[in-house]
Amino acid sequence: MITFFTTAKPFRGHDGIIQRNALQSWKLLHPDVEVILFGDDEGAAEVCAELGLHHEPHVEHHESGTKYLNYMFARAQQISRFQYVCFSNCDIILFSDFWNAFEKSRSWRQCFLLVGRRWDTDVTEPITFGRPDWDQHLRGLAKAKGFQQGPGWIDFFLFSKGLYLNMPSLIVGHGWWDGWMIWKALFEAVPVVDVSSCVLAVHQNHGYAPEFGRVKGKGADALSQLNLERMGTLQHNRTMAEATHRLTRFGIIRNWTPYVWSTANLVHWALQTYLWHPFLNLTRPVRHAMGLRKKTRPPRDVSPPRETHAN
Repeated sequence: MITFFTTAKPFRGHDGIIQRNALQSWKLLHPDVEVILFGDDEGAAEVCAELGLHHEPHVEHHESGTKYLNYMFARAQQISRFQYVCFSNCDIILFSDFWNAFEKSRSWRQCFLLVGRRWDTDVTEPITFGRPDWDQHLRGLAKAKGFQQGPGWIDFFLFSKGLYLNMPSLIVGHGWWDGWMIWKALFEAVPVVDVSSCVLAVHQNHGYAPEFGRVKGKGADALSQLNLERMGTLQHNRTMAEATHRLTRFGIIRNWTPYVWSTANLVHWALQTYLWHPFLNLTRPVRHAMGLRKKTRPPRDVSPPRETHAN
């Protein structure tokens, strides 16, 4: 049904705990789940052998040592057993509601991009998946003490094979690339379904490697800026606020938020064109005679705020 693919940090310490938690949660979603782990990081081969995952040791790297996403996306779609593939960061725990969202989306359309907001939660110990209530316990912890991030924090992408075969050379673990993913689907006229209201995805909080200049919630480090440069333009950055559809308890419905912002842009343009600028032209001689000058200021930005982050 679904092939998950991801890459990981070395499996040691807290990183090892939360990555194993995430991988096992995906395997438990359904008997027809395949998981591909890219990279030869410490412990990767052993974890794949233990959990029955497909290990792809080879991955292409930036000179800094960080990994390129375009290789992993192309290779995963080439070797996947299933038509639907899902890239997820290796710190995201998913539950049965994710599978339900996939099934509803698949019965609605054949081709789509499924995304959702994450819940930042402190998880410090290995999850005992043998407990029948492990999922209820963790969901309760996320809702009681976790925090649901905004629409610019995108950690998983489920899509039908063929959508992301020609990606720019974007770097995993740094900012901006996830916004490009949303833009690419919209550009290709692929419906983007935000399942945040029906899917609780737990992001297990963790630290960041200082040698890469990473700061949570910021995209100003050098590698994030390289991603932004390779995307071509800031206009190629979108968030889940601009998804075409939303999954609700009533089914998949049209998301009108993007149209609200488009209307705001249109109204602003009309006011400027038909009222403000004619007024300036009409009063210019009087204002000049009085020694007044129009002050130049940057155009008003009525687009929704774009959050940037490194996952």
